Amino acid sequence: MDIQAEKIDLVRRLLDTDDKSILQEVKNVFESHEKDFWTSLPKYVKDGIIRSKKQADAGQLTPHEEVMKKYVKYL
Repeated sequence: MDIQAEKIDLVRRLLDTDDKSILQEVKNVFESHEKDFWTSLPKYVKDGIIRSKKQADAGQLTPHEEVMKKYVKYL
């Protein structure tokens, strides 16, 4: 099915429903895609992500297996 047919089918289904929860879910989907999550993050979180990305790019990572060996006793 092409994109236009998909859109028409969705519009038809939306018009046919009286279920407010379905309408709210569809609205939530659209609203969540309109927002850029990055702008909603606090500065300290953004700073941490940027710092982590730089560390990863510099090869300053600890392999998952190594971390798991060290902390398995706490799990």
